[in-house]
Amino acid sequence: MRQPAVAGQFYPLRPEYLEKELKRCFEGVEIRERDVLGAVCPHAGYVYSGKVAAHAYATLPKADTYVLFGPNHTGYGSPVSVSRDTWKTPLGTIEVDTELADGFLGSIVDVDEIGHRYEHSIEVQLPFLQYRFERDFKILPICMGIQDEETAVEVGGLIANLISESGKKVVFIASSDFTHYQPAELAREIDNEIIGAILNLDVSGIYERLYRRNASVCGYGPIAAMLTASKKLGGNRANLLNYSNSGDISGDLNAVVGYAAIIVE
Repeated sequence: MRQPAVAGQFYPLRPEYLEKELKRCFEGVEIRERDVLGAVCPHAGYVYSGKVAAHAYATLPKADTYVLFGPNHTGYGSPVSVSRDTWKTPLGTIEVDTELADGFLGSIVDVDEIGHRYEHSIEVQLPFLQYRFERDFKILPICMGIQDEETAVEVGGLIANLISESGKKVVFIASSDFTHYQPAELAREIDNEIIGAILNLDVSGIYERLYRRNASVCGYGPIAAMLTASKKLGGNRANLLNYSNSGDISGDLNAVVGYAAIIVE
């Protein structure tokens, strides 16, 4: 069982408080399912990025499995790892799609729980899925310690092929924050460039802009993997639903973190 690592830090520990916080995040956000194949969602504390994330989750359709790509902030575990454990949150347990997980056998994706044990980037997404869909779904958590373009494209292609063979209804979620600890105006400028490449479904363009702007987007590999998989399964357009930064909440605009909700249909 993968126990919660950041409950009580990034989001409330007690179920009743977590449900209240999630309800706050969705206030004023219309829940309207769309034919979404992939999404980019932030992974900061809910007080900072929860409302941004809710804009993406409000559009997600019901699926058999939600594939979650997250960056590895801790450095533990394999370079790219998939979890087979059941995951626990304050709202209950979620089963992993072990059939899809086992399909990675012999690939660059290792079955490895250590990389997931303390990592928050995937964990913070799960209560949003439980809020929207309760218990009737599975997840496939993929933690990326290496995020170069070649690796991300390979991982995205692998999972797209597995899903095509399985016939399952799947949605891909890339967990990523955008620019870190820059003045709000500069953060928005840099993030607009990266988001522009995402909206063009241009994986190589994302990397070119990341390197050129020395951008501190933490989940660029997960974003590239999500885009690769979504495009292979028919995704052909992307939309930015919401963008904000931590300064909008804290009032400190001198060193913000950027957050975006983006969907691919």
